[in-house]
Amino acid sequence: MNFQNKRVMVVGMARSGISSARLLLKTGAFVMLYDKRTSDEVELGGLPEQCEDWMGKDPMECMESADILVLSPGVPTRLDFIRKAYELKKPVISEIELGFLCAEGEFVCISGTNGKTTTTALTGEIFKNAGRNTYVLGNIGIPITEKALETKKGDIIVAEVAALQLETIETFRPRAAALLNVTEDHMDRFLTMEYYKACKMRMFENQTEEDFAVLNADSETVAEEAENLRANVLMFSRMKPVERGAYVKNGEMWFRNEGRETYVCNTDDIVIPGAHNLENALAAACLAMAMGISAETVEYTLKTFAGVEHRIEFVKTVDGVSYINDSKGTNPDATIKAIEAMTKPTVLILGGFDKHSEFDSMFQAFTDNITHVVLLGETKGKLRAAADKAGFTAVSEAESFEEAVLLAQKAAKRGGNVLLSPACASWDMFDNFEQRGDVFKEIVNRL
Repeated sequence: MNFQNKRVMVVGMARSGISSARLLLKTGAFVMLYDKRTSDEVELGGLPEQCEDWMGKDPMECMESADILVLSPGVPTRLDFIRKAYELKKPVISEIELGFLCAEGEFVCISGTNGKTTTTALTGEIFKNAGRNTYVLGNIGIPITEKALETKKGDIIVAEVAALQLETIETFRPRAAALLNVTEDHMDRFLTMEYYKACKMRMFENQTEEDFAVLNADSETVAEEAENLRANVLMFSRMKPVERGAYVKNGEMWFRNEGRETYVCNTDDIVIPGAHNLENALAAACLAMAMGISAETVEYTLKTFAGVEHRIEFVKTVDGVSYINDSKGTNPDATIKAIEAMTKPTVLILGGFDKHSEFDSMFQAFTDNITHVVLLGETKGKLRAAADKAGFTAVSEAESFEEAVLLAQKAAKRGGNVLLSPACASWDMFDNFEQRGDVFKEIVNRL
């Protein structure tokens, strides 16, 4: 797709929108900036004056004068002006599609409802340790469009990609891609699980027999898609051996491909904790070794990689209580995984923005280690109802985030944990989950 001298409407002016606008200017496009907020309400990052300002104005009028639309991840395609653009046969693409079109490196992508940030960071570390020039981009924090023009042939772009971004791709084609899991999330945006899963699966649609698709053999929802893919399919499993891919056998990780078994490491040597992180490690190993990275490099990385910020991140011990930041737990399934990783009596802080998730299964998954919960935010009432239904009565409610931490401190016992894993998005109180995690750490460090 040629953007030179095209009128391109960038929809949604958060970080990825700003990054897309800057990239488009470098390609010679005429850029039109649109957001429902006005330019006085948004920090546009010093975008030059040659961009046309449609901030807070009529999006239908802006769209009608545009040749192409580039959507930021948070923008629903069901908006009237976007539907009209489709009717008028105008190209509507995502930020990651734009980045893909402008990049020269090979893409190694990770998607899934949970675990994708850790797996992306870990996979990127493996490629870096192998001496490859590697960019770790996408939903993990740095938009693909921010670095696309820097990449060269032979570079590796390890990208975390979400269904929100994959919804509007056209030619996006990863050299290798892994789908970790698909559980309920973002129902406010996708409305049905079927459509949410279909958007996830778009990651594989342009792959050929030369590419690699990595699927979770332990997830029936994911594994059943293997027969629908054109790429070379590899599986990963912590439960059973697989014919091709990465698996656990007698406490050891192995990789099998083309009839050859290769020892990777002892699973007890993997630094990041929990069964869910063993799955993430298997997926990362599978992606890397499919792309020719040695078992020795994978082993070294698994033994040294300590995890990512805001995902079951130890913060501090105060009066014998360990405080753990899992602000990345933005849906019930992610919080269940954090709960399963707790081995001591734990006070859990829950609540935030309502993405129309159901919480009954989360309370049913509580282990004996969950001794108390503190509820806050927009979903407080919904969480209280789920707790009552499950017969869980050790519940406190907070009016503010700081009060929630102080109530958790009061309820915690020496030798136990306080775990922030909200099972909800952060947008009712914070700009993003990173800010929520940072504020949690600030409060804890003042205790």
